[in-house]
Amino acid sequence: MNRHLLLLALCQGIFLTNNVVFIAINGLVGLQLAPSGWMATLPVMGYVVGGALSTSLVARAQARYGRQRSFQIGLLVALGSALLCAYAAWMHNFWLLVIATLIAGYYSANGQLYRFAAAELSIPSYREKAVSLVLAGGLLGAVIGPNLAARTRNLFEQPFLGAYLALSVVAVIGMLLMSFVRFPPAPAPVKGAGRGRSTLELMQQPVFLVATVGAALGYGVMNLLMAATPLAMQVCSYPFDNIALVLEWHVIGMFAPGFFTGHLIKRFGTLTIMGVGVALLLVCIVIALSGIEMHQFLVALFLLGVGWNFLFTGSTTLAMQAYRPEEKDRAQGAINFWVFSVMAISSFASGALVTTQGWRFLNLGSLIPVGLTGLALAWLALQRKVRTA
Repeated sequence: MNRHLLLLALCQGIFLTNNVVFIAINGLVGLQLAPSGWMATLPVMGYVVGGALSTSLVARAQARYGRQRSFQIGLLVALGSALLCAYAAWMHNFWLLVIATLIAGYYSANGQLYRFAAAELSIPSYREKAVSLVLAGGLLGAVIGPNLAARTRNLFEQPFLGAYLALSVVAVIGMLLMSFVRFPPAPAPVKGAGRGRSTLELMQQPVFLVATVGAALGYGVMNLLMAATPLAMQVCSYPFDNIALVLEWHVIGMFAPGFFTGHLIKRFGTLTIMGVGVALLLVCIVIALSGIEMHQFLVALFLLGVGWNFLFTGSTTLAMQAYRPEEKDRAQGAINFWVFSVMAISSFASGALVTTQGWRFLNLGSLIPVGLTGLALAWLALQRKVRTA
């Protein structure tokens, strides 16, 4: 641990505060403003579609401007998009809200690289723990995000207008913190190494492929259930304070394990911890299918967060074994593109399914990507066993 790693963890907390507030309120604001109920989560979908569309732009900015300036650009976009969301809510303009969240996706794609940058702020033998600890910074978002949404939702006549304005202040704080982080210079290109392998060549490696599947499908399942939860709980007549509490414990589950996930990966191996993550996602779905009492929402979403943490931290660690320094921007951009693409599908599906088919059907459908992730892990484990035999 060092000062720069700690500051980056705080920036991760700022990033997750933005994400949690967006997840908590965008579907509800969308439900108020949308022409039709099934369109309620389009603002949530806009956020992740914007992230998917921005991955190549972010990768180019990282290569051209370096870590710090590129991350500052992302925070500047967060500031502008939060103000635009506030204006859209004030004007009761649904489509402007969707456009604003689409723009905000650039910040999301940018913030997703904090975990990779963490490995560069530590010695090589500590990188698993560095990634895990920076992800643990998301605990700030777990505490601040839901409470920020709950305490600012009625500041103005238009619900949640105050939450969007508060996010603009959070972005300014993030810019201030990031200005003190000093990242090491990019390694000089190795003579004769060129630009490294293409994205297609990287994706053909079993390790990189499984890391991408684990990150994308793990994030997709988590996003599918998390984005639908506020709508499902509102249908069940739970007040917003209860919704905020469930989301708070969900995000605690996502990031509290960050204090020890890196240790577990070093002790038991990456694939083992990713497998435990898949198992926890299955338990989450079973609990969600068992009923719609408050404690069932709470426990299911908490386990969803822990399962995601194990799977996503493991996927990040696994991916770093598959690319060379000169390939990092291309490799990280490719992983994030697939993460955001799957999240975009799950964001749209969450609103459409929960408002038309119900919470139970949504959970049953999530068994498919969880099962595929488990199969991918088993396939890679078998590949490694055959290779060492």
